[in-house]
Order: sequence, then structure tokens, then C-alpha cells
Amino acid sequence: MSIKSDRWIRRMAENNGLIEPFSPSQIKHAAGERIVSYGVSSYGYDVRCSPYFKIFTNINTAVVDPKSFDSRSFQDFEGETCIIPPNSFALASTIEYFRIPRNVLTICLGKSTYARCGIIVNVTPLEPEWEGHVTLEFSNTTTLPAKIYANEGVAQMLFLESDEVCETSYADRGGKYQGQQGVTLPRA
Repeated sequence: MSIKSDRWIRRMAENNGLIEPFSPSQIKHAAGERIVSYGVSSYGYDVRCSPYFKIFTNINTAVVDPKSFDSRSFQDFEGETCIIPPNSFALASTIEYFRIPRNVLTICLGKSTYARCGIIVNVTPLEPEWEGHVTLEFSNTTTLPAKIYANEGVAQMLFLESDEVCETSYADRGGKYQGQQGVTLPRA
């Protein structure tokens, strides 16, 4: 298993549709302002957050149950910034759409800019032959409100290529999150 470099990521994005839309270099400024960077890095790709959020709320005093999730536990919000209440979380999705090759596993890690503010980005691995927009979870571990910026970098994807092709891919299993668009809530 080997981690893939910027050259591999560019080649796979341009020739195989690995990431769409795709930024072949690090973008650190937009409209003359400094932003949290996104695009290709040395050994990964920094993804952007879309402006559509689902902010967790306990207004209905529901129990969080992954087998029977109550969508009323979230408040929909659209904007260039999202404020996450203290000790709470929000869901969003990447702007980028991914198509993972059969011999690649992709792991997502939060960017240090957010981690240093007590904001944790949690995403499960992107399995071989999974495709879609990635649903991101932002946990605010602080006792203060936390701000997330849409259309800027929020997490880094690392691509691990195996020496052999997997026997059964996510597509082969008919995974329930295959082809997801935007923020996708838990499915039983």
C-alpha cells in the first residue's frame, strides 16, 4: 500500500474523474482575501465545504439512533459561514464529487487550522469504487460557538493505493451511500 502524490492525484483527476470540480494546485486566496486553502497538496487533496449545513439541535429531545434517525434533530441552514453551538455538531458536504478507483482507499483528516480551534472533522474512509459528495461532520468540542467557512478548505483526503485490487468493492456490495448528493443523513 502506498500513499499517492500530487502528480498521481492530478493525473487521476484529469484522466479518470477522481475529483470534480478539481483544483490542480493549492488555492490560498479568493476575491483578494486569504482563505483556508484547498486543492492539491504534496500528498493529498484539500476539499471544500458546501454552503448547505444541517446543524444539530435538541429542540425535539430526540434520542440519536443510527438505526432509526430522526431528521428533525437537524436544522437546515444555508450560508457562507455556519455557527456551530458549543459542544454540538453540524453536517455539511464537500463541493467536490469523488470517484474512488477499485484499488484505492481514501482517508479524510481535518485541517490543522480547524483542529487548533477545537473543531474536529470526522469522515469515514471512502472505500474502493465508492462515489459521491462526501458528508462531513464538524464537532465543536469547545464551550464557545465555532465558525465553519463554506467554499474554503476544511479537510484533506489521502489516497492509499493497494498492491492488489480488492475482491469486493463498495459498488459490488451495493453500498447504501453510493452516489450520494449533498448532505446525506444516516440510513439503516
